[in-house]
Amino acid sequence: MTNTVLFRNANLLDPQRPELLEDHHVLVEDGVVREVSDKPISSSASARTIDVKGKTVMPGLIDLHVHVIAVELNLSRQVHMPNVLITLRSVPMLRGMLRRGFTTVRDAGGAGFAFKQAVESGLAQGPRLFVSGRALSQTGGHGDMRARSDYLMSNDGACATCVRVGALARVVDGVDAVRRAVREELQMGADQIKIMASGGVASPTDPVGAFGYSEDEIRAIVEEARGRGTYVMAHAYTAEAIARAVRCGVRTIEHGNLVDAPTAELMAQLGAYVVPTLVTYDALANEGESFGLPTESVAKVASVREAGLRSLEIYKAAGVKMGYGSDLLGESQRLQSDEFRLRAEVLSPAEAIASATTVAAEVLGMSDRLGRLVPGALADILVVDGNPLRDVGCLLGQGERIPLVMKEGVVQFDELGTVH
Repeated sequence: MTNTVLFRNANLLDPQRPELLEDHHVLVEDGVVREVSDKPISSSASARTIDVKGKTVMPGLIDLHVHVIAVELNLSRQVHMPNVLITLRSVPMLRGMLRRGFTTVRDAGGAGFAFKQAVESGLAQGPRLFVSGRALSQTGGHGDMRARSDYLMSNDGACATCVRVGALARVVDGVDAVRRAVREELQMGADQIKIMASGGVASPTDPVGAFGYSEDEIRAIVEEARGRGTYVMAHAYTAEAIARAVRCGVRTIEHGNLVDAPTAELMAQLGAYVVPTLVTYDALANEGESFGLPTESVAKVASVREAGLRSLEIYKAAGVKMGYGSDLLGESQRLQSDEFRLRAEVLSPAEAIASATTVAAEVLGMSDRLGRLVPGALADILVVDGNPLRDVGCLLGQGERIPLVMKEGVVQFDELGTVH
């Protein structure tokens, strides 16, 4: 039986338009947007009609940098937690993302194909997932969660860390070994490959400014990904680490706080994207220690936090396309939508929304299916109280001002009560 929903009298938000389109109608059939019009649309008698007069209808949001299995701020500690416990704790986090209006997310390390299966089969309620499997890290890199006292622990393929659900990354070194690791992650269902191209905050032993992987290793990883029709995303902070990665063919830079103007211009020339994740540094600075973030990681937060907003100005001036990312861990994942608030300090509301719709869809290679409500697109639809193009505040919180969330034509949350 055809599943048809008609949204009537909407103020339509098209991320490619500067203002809302008033009094529009959107027809959804079998999970797809069939028609969008400023004139009344006729539908079958069995169609569900939702009158949204006075409210905004917009495409579902896309977060390009989440960690579904990051149930703790202390990532070193969660590696040793039982697999079932990690999995079960991730389920309400997935539901929370969807309730906040994020109908699609890209997992940046940790979640594998089984999480996609769970959501697609209806076993777990959550956003559409693009998974990276386990991120790749060199020994001593951002994905190596051993303390200095764990020196003798093996990091070969039999390491317990590599089979733990709580491990966001795997440690692998050398050109041949990274080629094999990419092939394994893709065989196991990864949609894209994540690498650690610099040091980071949450890892215990690598300075933020450290390089991750040699250029030969990065090129080998990129080549393997391209051979399977996909791409590489790279965790990188410093200008030099970013430049190395994009010269080697990396498609998206994650974080990128310490960029400079020449590096941003290089990214624009090579068509690389950046996914800033400003909200995670606020969370780590404000509540990281209370939720178990190690002392050495707390000390590293300040070095990248202050540069975050300035990096947006640099990327914007160079014309680098920015996707939306949150990168939150553990209890802080409730702050996912606050990334809009921080970006709005530098970018216009329209630019911030584009980062979570049209630009994000472009990164995923889904511009024809996600990011806009046009005929043929997947019916990922939000009904919002307010005008996000004037004030992103209506997108913040836990979905309090998003009374209806639809994913691929199925209403996931509905507080409207306007069914005719």
